[in-house]
Amino acid sequence: MAGVVLGATSCARDAVSPYDRGRAAAPQDVAATTDNVAIQWDNAALQAIRVAKLGPPIVARALAIVHTAMYDAWAAYDDQAVGTRLGGSLRRPGVERTLANKNEAVSFAAYRALVDLFPTQTPAFNEVMASLGHDPANGSTDVATPAGVGNVAAAAVIAFRHVDGANQLGDLHPGAYSDYTGYVPVNDPDHINDPNRWQPLRFSNGHGGTVTPGFIAPHWGRVVPFALTSGSQFRPPDVPNLYPFGGYRVQAEQILHYSARLTDSQKVIAEFWADGPNSELPPGHWMLFGQFVSRRDGHTLDQDVKLFFGLANAVFDAGIVAWDCKRAYDYVRPVTAVHFLFAGKKVRAWAGPYRGTRVIDGAAWEPYQPVTFVTPPFPEFISGHSAFSAAGAEVLKAFTGSDAFGASATVRAGSSKVEPGAVPATDVTLSWATFSDAADQAGISRRYGGIHFVQGDLHGRRGGRLVGAQVWAKALTYFNGTANP
Repeated sequence: MAGVVLGATSCARDAVSPYDRGRAAAPQDVAATTDNVAIQWDNAALQAIRVAKLGPPIVARALAIVHTAMYDAWAAYDDQAVGTRLGGSLRRPGVERTLANKNEAVSFAAYRALVDLFPTQTPAFNEVMASLGHDPANGSTDVATPAGVGNVAAAAVIAFRHVDGANQLGDLHPGAYSDYTGYVPVNDPDHINDPNRWQPLRFSNGHGGTVTPGFIAPHWGRVVPFALTSGSQFRPPDVPNLYPFGGYRVQAEQILHYSARLTDSQKVIAEFWADGPNSELPPGHWMLFGQFVSRRDGHTLDQDVKLFFGLANAVFDAGIVAWDCKRAYDYVRPVTAVHFLFAGKKVRAWAGPYRGTRVIDGAAWEPYQPVTFVTPPFPEFISGHSAFSAAGAEVLKAFTGSDAFGASATVRAGSSKVEPGAVPATDVTLSWATFSDAADQAGISRRYGGIHFVQGDLHGRRGGRLVGAQVWAKALTYFNGTANP
């Protein structure tokens, strides 16, 4: 959502804004800062993500690869930590464990990972390296040098992830990250064959035409996780509501209830957390919250390398869990269910931009979303937003030893993308006393926006919490040197 500035509430130290949601940092801005190199490279990764416009689980994996490479390089300069791929084999003697060496090793690792993930954006990464005083052409593998440590650590992580089932290289099926499992939707954009199943949607491309996106990454439940035994490890204990049973209709009526009663604050919440195209998406949103915590608490490089390692791998595994469920249940989105149940019937709901709440035909109902992104192109159950956010909150709680967050975001009047100039009527400030508050608001935002049912939200939160706890427990074994690569 444009016109959003995040800062600290009175209960947090150092009211520093980690980001302006109305502005995407340019690569040259990333290094022109007092932030440590972990944050600078995190910002470089987030900007690359905004440019690349990848799907949410693919974004989470990219962040995990970058921050795992950085962590593995950093671990060589710690007296206890071990890397995820090479264990303690890169360990450098105490005399070499300087901040300058850590900065250099971490930077080369981040650079190599980003170039592998986003090769067309290499010039932007070269700029960051130059601003930090490093030569990106230095491909040394001499682990007696910081550059060599970074290059070798990154190469090991990259090699492992090239065969993790994500299909980054397009070697399992033509096209990077393309599906190799043969998924075919039961429904098509013009006909609902099964009201319990996901339907591809046709909507405006913003240029006078239409688009019909397919299911993004239906194979993602097969990707090798960081800490889980498999993508199916935390599947919900019950299945989503199925037609013709009563719960199916009740949940659709709940969506219409929200739609008919949307306040400016609820509209702001729906848009603030939407993280649609051109943004850093939900996984990146929580990395920005990690940056807030770093600045709030005055983190060192050592602290931030570990924080972002845990945080990135939490959202990564959360994405695998969510997408495993999305493929397994292939469940209907609210927009399809409402159209199926109420076509030809009168419903009271939000009637579209600037039209407020009216009585409309159920077939005309749309979620509170931009017309160019009516609903994300993948099944409903479980909510990715809820899973990513709950997992991120768990890691931030574990790292800081407290649920206290103390952040707030002020959304400027008229800055809506759905109803620009009108919503909100006045500035609206969202505030979160705790990380849990923020995660829960991210979850319910999808119900306000007409994107998810209550079951999808709550089971997403459950899965995310379980993922976050398991990822953090695994991360600790790397920090204390007890993990086996």
